[in-house]
Amino acid sequence: MALNLRQKQTSCIIRMLNLNQQPNSAFAGSATEEVYKILILDRFCRDILSPLIRVKDLRKHGITLYFVIDKQRQTVPDVPAIYFVQPTPANISRIVEDASRCLYESFHLNFSSSLPRPLLEELAAGSLKADSVSRISKVYDQYLEFVTLEENLFSLAQPDIYVQLNDPAAGDQEIEGIVEKIAGGLFCVLVTLGVVPVIRCASGGPAQMVAAALDTRLRDHLVTKNNLFSESGNLISSFQRPVLCLFDRNFELAVALQHDWSYRSLVHDVFDMKLNRISVQGEKSQVKSYELDDSDPFWVSNSWSPFEKIALEIDSQLNKYKQDVEEVNRRTGGQKGAEFDGTDLIGNTKHLMNAVNSLPELTERKKVIDKHTNLATVLLGEIKNRALDSFCSLESEMSGKGTVDKNQLLSQLKDKGTKEDKLRLAIIYLLSMETTPQSELESIEAALRESELDTCAFQYVKKIKSLNMSMNSSVVSASKSNIVDWAEKLYGQSLSAVTAGMKNLLSGARQLALTRIVEALMEGKPNPEVDSYLLYDPRAPRSGTGAQLKGPFKEGIVFMIGGGNFVEYRCLLELAQRSQPTKHIIYGTTEILNGVDFVQQLQVLGQKMGLGNTGSIEMFHKSHLTKRLVGSHVRPGAIRIKQEQELHFHLSVQNKHCSLIFGNSHSNQRTWCST
Repeated sequence: MALNLRQKQTSCIIRMLNLNQQPNSAFAGSATEEVYKILILDRFCRDILSPLIRVKDLRKHGITLYFVIDKQRQTVPDVPAIYFVQPTPANISRIVEDASRCLYESFHLNFSSSLPRPLLEELAAGSLKADSVSRISKVYDQYLEFVTLEENLFSLAQPDIYVQLNDPAAGDQEIEGIVEKIAGGLFCVLVTLGVVPVIRCASGGPAQMVAAALDTRLRDHLVTKNNLFSESGNLISSFQRPVLCLFDRNFELAVALQHDWSYRSLVHDVFDMKLNRISVQGEKSQVKSYELDDSDPFWVSNSWSPFEKIALEIDSQLNKYKQDVEEVNRRTGGQKGAEFDGTDLIGNTKHLMNAVNSLPELTERKKVIDKHTNLATVLLGEIKNRALDSFCSLESEMSGKGTVDKNQLLSQLKDKGTKEDKLRLAIIYLLSMETTPQSELESIEAALRESELDTCAFQYVKKIKSLNMSMNSSVVSASKSNIVDWAEKLYGQSLSAVTAGMKNLLSGARQLALTRIVEALMEGKPNPEVDSYLLYDPRAPRSGTGAQLKGPFKEGIVFMIGGGNFVEYRCLLELAQRSQPTKHIIYGTTEILNGVDFVQQLQVLGQKMGLGNTGSIEMFHKSHLTKRLVGSHVRPGAIRIKQEQELHFHLSVQNKHCSLIFGNSHSNQRTWCST
């Protein structure tokens, strides 16, 4: 059975909401046996529940009220309380305080990850001191410290990991803490799935450190008799284990910055989608909030489509809706073309009942059409105001050909677009070109300054690229091309990979380097690109080679350390679908980032390195130039999406006329390439 992370996490949460007992049915219980409860959450666990459980679902499980733990609450006697929080000192203190005040009849404590022994002792000591031990009913480690956004997409919701790992001022203890936190989140994912994977990663850098930490954690846990994987330790799971492929963000840097033309990526970029929710400025300055998840059939079917096709699909569904309304009115004797409101339905009883039954479905369809009409209209305005089609066109030219019209590039940097749009374009130029003459760099920097941009992010990538190129001559092996030693905290697969032409190695295939490597790792065949990748098998003896477990694998978990994006997620889904036989791939990351988010993290790193201060740059260069290099060199891959020339259509919605016009693209081929 394929891994379904969303379903498994939802099942765990439903069980928790039913006092850690299996409910009688998925969303309903016997009315006579139902227990009314109060749910207490911290903000992190609220975000865990948000994409999975709606308010109406909480009520179906007897949750009458829910509160955030750090807010002042009143006493509610004779009602049990379910706490779902992270195991932190602040939360433990608040639980002890709530129990001492006798806020609720009983306390069912559920922690998102394993409760450390010191905090457990603090909970016990505090409860004893307040004479409230009898109110603590149960304490559970739920191992749910991750956010599942879709069936095959999850995030550890750990912000700014890329900055923290690349911060030159970070100490050993800080780095180890970050690595353990990431490994702890992945451990929760594996416990929820009930699988012990084979772990693969490149040598050197944070991917190897996380892999080693996770391997150690799994080994230590598996030696216990009744471990969390015992129930899944049958023959099927033993012979069909998944592979966990770990990567860090520097493996493909440019893809995190590029403008993408798919509907989903544009929504994420423009509206800053979080937890499958967006807020859109409507008419009369009203802000409307929308959910975009698997409950929205239009989103499920069209979110990966190029933006110009969204308009056609909205028009098609609107026409289909009108035809269905007219058919209902015709059968029931209503006026043709009248708005369907169910008030003037006449006719025979059979047709009338069918019309009444179809009313909720038609109403819901109309809501979905209105929602995406609004989104498409606002997106079109942003595309025009920010010239997003021009940014996509230029980036595709640079990534696909390794060249660009310099006048056009400079013109775009001085023309429309936000500051972040222009920084992203400039950095992609820097990463895409095999050589960057000093005169061109100076003209680009001048254009950025003319637009009053803070160039710290640009200077950061420029400095890293310069250091990497200057040291390549001293590196004997092309597979040992990192910038500085991991011990100096400025790790990363070689950024010279970005300067290798950014050409599509698969002659037109829509594939990133990430998907190419994942495909090779899942096939398990000899391949020079992945033969040097490390293998960790937590179930194998430490002295074993584990060579027999190199594949092939039907299921895979791909995890990006330092921030992931929807472009990589889409490419992995396409890889799974085109594989024969079909594979199942789950994509996870420390956090989901759009291009604006990531360029801001590069900006922070540039500021931390003091870029812009000549003395600071020289000190950095001298102190890192002679450091030993570790890591893996990765060749670039590419993904291509074609945009149609021009599209005009009209949307008529409830007597309102909306015209969406998609600008001239002249059949530009949009190409996103990896570092």
